[in-house]
Amino acid sequence: MIPKLPLHSPRWRDLDGVKAEEVEALVEQLASVADTEDGDAWRQTWTCLAGGLLDDGTVSDGAYAALPHLVEAAAALPPGQSVDFWVDLGCIVTAEDRPPVPADLEAGFSAALRAAEGAATRSLLAADAPAQVCAHLVLSCVAFAGHHTGEALWRLQDPRESGLQLVCPGCESDTEIPDFFVDPVRPSFEAPELPDPAHVREGEHPWGEVAAALQEEALGEGWEPFLRVAREVAAAGVPPETPGQAVLCLVAGLVAVRGTPEPAARESARQLMSLTGHFRCWDCEQTWTIADGLAENPDGARPRHRPTEAWTDSDGSAATVESAAAGRTGEAATRFRRDENAVLAADGTPWGPISEFADSAPGSFGGVDSLAVVSRPGRPTLVAGAGDRGVVCLWDVADGRLVHDPLPGHRDRIRSMTALPMPDGHVLLASGGDTGTIAVWNPVTGQPVREPAGDWPGGVTGMCTATVPDGRTLLVTATPRGAVRLWDPDTGECVGRLNPYGSPIQSIVAVPISAGHTLIAASDTAGRLHVWDPAVDDPWEPGAAVQLSARALADADHRVAAAAAVPTPDRTVLATGDDRGVVMLWDLATGAPIGLPVDTGTAGLPVITGTTLHGGRTVLVTGTRHGHRLRVWEPETGAVGHIALDVALTCLATAGPDLIVGHDRGVLGLPLTRQ
Repeated sequence: MIPKLPLHSPRWRDLDGVKAEEVEALVEQLASVADTEDGDAWRQTWTCLAGGLLDDGTVSDGAYAALPHLVEAAAALPPGQSVDFWVDLGCIVTAEDRPPVPADLEAGFSAALRAAEGAATRSLLAADAPAQVCAHLVLSCVAFAGHHTGEALWRLQDPRESGLQLVCPGCESDTEIPDFFVDPVRPSFEAPELPDPAHVREGEHPWGEVAAALQEEALGEGWEPFLRVAREVAAAGVPPETPGQAVLCLVAGLVAVRGTPEPAARESARQLMSLTGHFRCWDCEQTWTIADGLAENPDGARPRHRPTEAWTDSDGSAATVESAAAGRTGEAATRFRRDENAVLAADGTPWGPISEFADSAPGSFGGVDSLAVVSRPGRPTLVAGAGDRGVVCLWDVADGRLVHDPLPGHRDRIRSMTALPMPDGHVLLASGGDTGTIAVWNPVTGQPVREPAGDWPGGVTGMCTATVPDGRTLLVTATPRGAVRLWDPDTGECVGRLNPYGSPIQSIVAVPISAGHTLIAASDTAGRLHVWDPAVDDPWEPGAAVQLSARALADADHRVAAAAAVPTPDRTVLATGDDRGVVMLWDLATGAPIGLPVDTGTAGLPVITGTTLHGGRTVLVTGTRHGHRLRVWEPETGAVGHIALDVALTCLATAGPDLIVGHDRGVLGLPLTRQ
């Protein structure tokens, strides 16, 4: 009998996510099924109740009171009818955000897990479950046994349609391996070592029959050593000290013998057995077991010091590693790392110098929130940077030299900047403040063309420069409250408005579509991307603007958080990024995507920039605000490089072949081509 919180106890009122009445109703339905061996009404009730117990990855404390009641009732069901229940329960007990079990509920919850382990293993041995469901059921059983490898349940929801996302146990960097799963006929890597025989679970456990079910011929020639490990793990009762690699052998072996149909189950099992290999973290360059990368902070994780095979991403985007499956080689990613004032390539050879822009160290200038590149015909290119001190700094991009004393003006943080190439050839610089002030500067003299003025609620969160066919250059500003205005830079007069829907804007960029004509693309806080033509007086008229394909956005589930204009040899395209780390390229002439979405493996608020290198090679650089890693991607070839920073990223820009990085302590520049 499992200790349970009485359903009439007032304690239920203190618990979130569930009511005692809901638990009582589901228990009655489960009891009815056990008596009649019929009826599916309980499944719908359970689905609704489970949504309260696990809401968006967060487990409610009410789960610890409800599950003892539900596990006891579900354990009485015929084994073949409860598979989905045990998988759902496995997701609950392995969710990333789980509050501590209240002391008064701990005994009942622990007993419920032991009962769930026994009932779920009975379902595993009795039910004919599809291969993928079988894998989830085995991982749930492992979780009920108290082994951390059960957490892999969340990362292996659909291995055929997604890559593999691993977390380095050492530095906690994400390592993504798209298209990880293969189907090797025979293993091209060694089986894990047998578990330590001293680690045997005390007391009774339900894994004895599981060990007997693991047949030697289940996976074909070459796989018997892996199944031997699986049998040893089961015979020992899956003790918590068992290496994750060995537990994954058990998972794969059970999918082979219990999954259906048999051919698909064996194929899936061989794919899962590939998880018993290794991967090399691109960031700290240490090699770990894939099993340890599937769990959060696994106990006993240690880097592997002797040479070993490790997985690599097919496009090199995850790690600098070797092949670990037949026919899978792939080139290693170019990984840059900083060595004092130089950038080193993955092989340790010099790539080029790092420019620390002068007077941008802590105490003199501070962090930078916005960047702008001022390209002047026949004159050195300048980089402008500004941050929370309300001043603008201008540097020579060639040597990082400060060309003026810092330009004071804004009384608040500067959140946005843009260069304004004027029709007569001179270039102005505009800056927008946190309280809505706008200033225009002459970057040659360092003098303001107009002092900071204006007071727009919410601040100026974005700026860009528009050119229209009548020859004018206009300053475009955006606010989080949805005001998108067009300004005459010389007079400071507002000459137009965009964004008729008033959507709050978080990113805005100008994209040239022809000589003397740009379109404006902006993402709002709901993840929508709007395209406007500043040459049209009526903001409701589209003019030359074509909206992005709604179907392509929906198919990719792409909610745009940042946008950037990326020059290519024949046109400028639009790049968009979302907070999951996905980047897409778009042709603004048609609104259609260019190529397929690319997952950068840098989830979070994105920052994006792009440039065309010598020889016509287009590169896109992406990162995450306040992150420490950048991804350099060549869309045409698929080549990928990584740059590890020792500063927290805030903004990006490019000046020809140089990448300009704004960070929490200033500005630095580094080359995108070897020097």
